[in-house]
Amino acid sequence: MSRLAPFRIGRKQVYLPNFTLTLLRTPHLPPTFASFITPLNTNKLDIRDYLFHVYGVTCVRVRSYIQQQRVRGGKRRKWYRPRATKRMTVQMDKPFVWPEEPTDFEPWSKETFDAAHEEQRKAREQSRPMADLKDSTDRKTLAEQAEQLLSGKEKWRPQWQADGRVSRSAGLFRNPESRPHVRM
Repeated sequence: MSRLAPFRIGRKQVYLPNFTLTLLRTPHLPPTFASFITPLNTNKLDIRDYLFHVYGVTCVRVRSYIQQQRVRGGKRRKWYRPRATKRMTVQMDKPFVWPEEPTDFEPWSKETFDAAHEEQRKAREQSRPMADLKDSTDRKTLAEQAEQLLSGKEKWRPQWQADGRVSRSAGLFRNPESRPHVRM
């Protein structure tokens, strides 16, 4: 398919691109503008050629800017700045209108996705360093046992005495029937 471009075509031949362009939904822009998130190494000529050859869209003008991320970190972590993102806004010769947002998400299994997302969030919270400090069933039962001991309803005995052993280190048993049989 040969068509004449209204601009000088770039010489870089890309058959299977190894980058991702994310088209952003921008209701505040007129329909002749489209905004993209692109890799940092993409330039204006690359996106113009890409849109022309893949989608047949003629770009009148391309604007780009690099958006720096906020510095993150804090109490226990070192301060760092996440990688910047590059945004490009393209002015096209013909308007592009977004399709309506779907109301029925059944074809995309949204319930399954949401359930998996919730499970992943719970697993992430449990793997955090301070996760064991949150209220759990073990903590509740320990609190109940401590309350019974403090109120005097139960009497505390060490585990080795509760098992019937005379000495913790010797491992001797108080009950003669429970002694192991030793030959002499």
